Amino acid sequence: MDYVRVRGRVANARDRSKYEDVEFVADTGSIYTMIPEPTLRKLMIERTGLRRFRVASGEIREYPIGEAFIEIEGLGVMSIVVFGPEEASSLLGVTSLELLGLQVDPLTGKLKPLELLLL
Repeated sequence: MDYVRVRGRVANARDRSKYEDVEFVADTGSIYTMIPEPTLRKLMIERTGLRRFRVASGEIREYPIGEAFIEIEGLGVMSIVVFGPEEASSLLGVTSLELLGLQVDPLTGKLKPLELLLL
């Protein structure tokens, strides 16, 4: 199966009129959503801290984080976003997926509603 790609929108948390439509790769191996830093700067999304991440090469790297409004398939949430490298693809991480109530369906290669539990 190829990567699950989905069209969505990332917007400034305080002013949603500042937005960018992007193609995300739904990445169940990533905790947070990552957007290339130039896009987040264009949307005037503020850095709120730094976090350390293990990347695919096994290295530990530190990246700035902030908060953005993420919208996928008509569903929207506030989520932590990572200010990624300029050349990086936009990744839709597990935290954002769960906040949206969505999960990756490995059989269809699409997103589907997540079974939400209150036990």
